[in-house]
Amino acid sequence: MTDFPSPEDLFARPFFFVGIGGSGMLPLAQILKGRGCSVAGSDRSHDQGRTPAKFAALERQGFELHPQDGSGITSGEQIVVASAAIEDTVPEIQRATELGCLRLTRAELNSILFNTSGAGLAVAGTSGKSTVTGMLGWILEATGRAPTIMNGAVMKNFVSPDRPFASAVVGSQSLYVSEVDESDGSIALYRPAVGVLLNVSLDHKSMEELRQLFGDYLSRSRISVINADDPEALALLPHAKEVITFGIEQDKAQIGIVPDSIAEGPVRQAALVIDRHDGSQYPLRLEMPGRHNLANALAAIAAAAAAGVPVRDSVQALAGFKGLARRFDIVGTTHAAITVIDDFGHNPEKCAATLRTLKAHPGRVIAFFQPHGYGPLRQMGAELAQTFAAELGEDDLVILSDPVYFGGTVDRSEGSERIIALIGEAGGHAEHVPARKDVEDRLVSMARPGDRIVVMGARDDTLSEFAQRVFERLS
Repeated sequence: MTDFPSPEDLFARPFFFVGIGGSGMLPLAQILKGRGCSVAGSDRSHDQGRTPAKFAALERQGFELHPQDGSGITSGEQIVVASAAIEDTVPEIQRATELGCLRLTRAELNSILFNTSGAGLAVAGTSGKSTVTGMLGWILEATGRAPTIMNGAVMKNFVSPDRPFASAVVGSQSLYVSEVDESDGSIALYRPAVGVLLNVSLDHKSMEELRQLFGDYLSRSRISVINADDPEALALLPHAKEVITFGIEQDKAQIGIVPDSIAEGPVRQAALVIDRHDGSQYPLRLEMPGRHNLANALAAIAAAAAAGVPVRDSVQALAGFKGLARRFDIVGTTHAAITVIDDFGHNPEKCAATLRTLKAHPGRVIAFFQPHGYGPLRQMGAELAQTFAAELGEDDLVILSDPVYFGGTVDRSEGSERIIALIGEAGGHAEHVPARKDVEDRLVSMARPGDRIVVMGARDDTLSEFAQRVFERLS
């Protein structure tokens, strides 16, 4: 890691975020602003007129927004925060280099905030990170701990007219809750007081690389919270110093579910949580469907227990958890009983969790999937195709558009057509509709009473607007 100024010197300087509207950048910008820092930024989406409501909200909150042409970088004192993958040809990066500005990646900045807090609570794993971060943050807030929360998704409990994009909460500096990312290897920067490991499965890196990254992460955590139902996560338990395990199926998990106590519905569920440290049991109500969300709740309860919150209090707090934007987010149900759902599913495990939740209840599923990039599609396309073919039935359909592309030099030679062919070979039903406007027309024309239409994908906030438009046209 680069040698940085002390936190006192660092946070006394003005910050400039390249891509300030991004899901990883926005919460950090909000935390710095909330702590009194001077924060400005630019964003290609702002220049292109996408998601105007988000940028209008940022300007109302006092963020200074500039075109992405380098004009916002005016002093060598500025700290420029940009993705590690951003190209040197971007005007801000060129200007920052000319002026000798200190550059930080998103993860470097987050790790400084995390590691200099009183206690950092990290949530890691291939999927479920944002939901568990939101749940854990809400438990700590509801029980009076006043945490600072850094999340990659909007947490509905913290949304207000003034802060419609609440992916961060600025609380005390004694507790810092954050999801931490393995996809770029930056998980290695964090030194957690509590390190949660939800699952280990294929996403951006090979399994060998993931086992190494997550094993090292557990060895740096003072207390590890591990999913006993996930064989890959459980296999890393020997790396941990002190452990709390959780799980639905694994009867040795310390925070678990009483067998046969789960009552599932299409939009909510209930179960009896057992704390096997003392055998106590507590009724949990969760305003979210899906077995994966029950596992997420156990992860948050176990992590809160590691931070000193009684299990009873955590269970009570989760009854008031409202969920996250774009995580099985029900846009609405029409008079004809057609339900539209907005979802962040973009890797095999996330997509499988969403599809299983839908298939647990009757009705045809039409899944529109917008791949979140050409690179990820090459990396995990075969596994994605297998997921759609395996989880959906004879009457269900997958529609793939072309991958999201906002510019840059990425290799676009291999797109969605390959995945469509693989889904067909595996026995599923899929269509390639390249343009999103045509997807919208196709969904509206084919929908029939009782259908569930799920809009899936990442890295593109306009998918929520798309889902809303589909719902309004069907209504």
